[in-house]
Amino acid sequence: MKNGQTLSFILLLTTLLTACGGSDSQSSDNNQTPPPTTPTDPTPPASLCVNTSGQVNWQALMAEDCPQLSQYGLFVDPANPTSQPQTPGFSYQLATQLFSNYANKYRFIYLPAGTSMQYQAQEAFEIPTGTVLVKTFALPQDTAITGIANETLIETRLLIKRAQGWTSLVYQWQQGQAKLITAGATVSHSLINQGQSQHFDYNIPSRAECKVCHQINQDNTSQIIPIGLKAHLLNHEINHQGQTVNQLSLWAEQGKLSQLPDIKLVAKTYAIDNSQADLTARAKGYLDVNCAHCHSAKGFASISGLRLGFYIDHTSYQYGICKQPPGWDGGPKGLDYDIVPGNAEHSILLYRQTLSEPKDRMPPIGRNLEHQEGVELIRQWIDSLAPSLGTCV
Repeated sequence: MKNGQTLSFILLLTTLLTACGGSDSQSSDNNQTPPPTTPTDPTPPASLCVNTSGQVNWQALMAEDCPQLSQYGLFVDPANPTSQPQTPGFSYQLATQLFSNYANKYRFIYLPAGTSMQYQAQEAFEIPTGTVLVKTFALPQDTAITGIANETLIETRLLIKRAQGWTSLVYQWQQGQAKLITAGATVSHSLINQGQSQHFDYNIPSRAECKVCHQINQDNTSQIIPIGLKAHLLNHEINHQGQTVNQLSLWAEQGKLSQLPDIKLVAKTYAIDNSQADLTARAKGYLDVNCAHCHSAKGFASISGLRLGFYIDHTSYQYGICKQPPGWDGGPKGLDYDIVPGNAEHSILLYRQTLSEPKDRMPPIGRNLEHQEGVELIRQWIDSLAPSLGTCV
């Protein structure tokens, strides 16, 4: 390369390097345009399920289906959902129990601050948005012995009234933790009842199965509602701080229940083993809490025409008196009528309580064992009905 050409090449190269910021002169740094950067996604918000406050995690309850029950902060001891609810939670009890394979149930209500339930005479109470209902199922080793020390934690169910309506969540207990499940699960268990050992599979319901019992159809729409929060199922005496008080009256005094009338005007049912109480009230209470959520005009079994609500006239056709059920062949016994007054052995209502096959048993969900005490109650009640109530031909 000739000298002139070499000089020109050097000048050109110097110019290009300077233009590209290749010069090592510090004074040129201030005139550089910063290189473009690639935008990054903003940091995602932390999950509401992260809870270290030691209090009820209301935000998560209203917005997220947390993978672990403990993340909601509902209990002082996250491993024990049977006592010590965090404020403002409080326990409640039903006079007549829903049978679930002899599981004991621990129920709690969490009302948002400044709210209350509204009394309804016959239907479930009006519940404010933001309310959380908690029910834990624990299976005993022996039904004659009460208390969590004799029980195995199986599941905890939540009904949460969010802005869009009620939602159900099911948590299975394993190794001291309750984890969210959606497809259901099966747990093998053995217990002793009336001196006899029974082994069975306990079925934890899926979210879809929860809807079978809790869903009603109204105005061409379906919605989930609570089952047990009815006046006649809650109107009984409980122990409160060492004193015997009426549960509904206590709630009214505490501001948790509004518009409660004179408690003497509120209907009552009773525990099925309370032999001093009216037999019909006990039987109708039992059928109400175990059957009426499906066997109602808005329930899953509405097509059956059988109505087993507490306020339905129990001497009527719609309550099953000499009524033939559609869609069931009467089983091996070939029975024809839901209730034959004075003849429990020929009544389908009683018979299906003793069956175990899913297509035949009643209720179809929630039990694998026969509820021997419940069967005996309904047997006595049907046998007590006057045959003159209806002539079943």
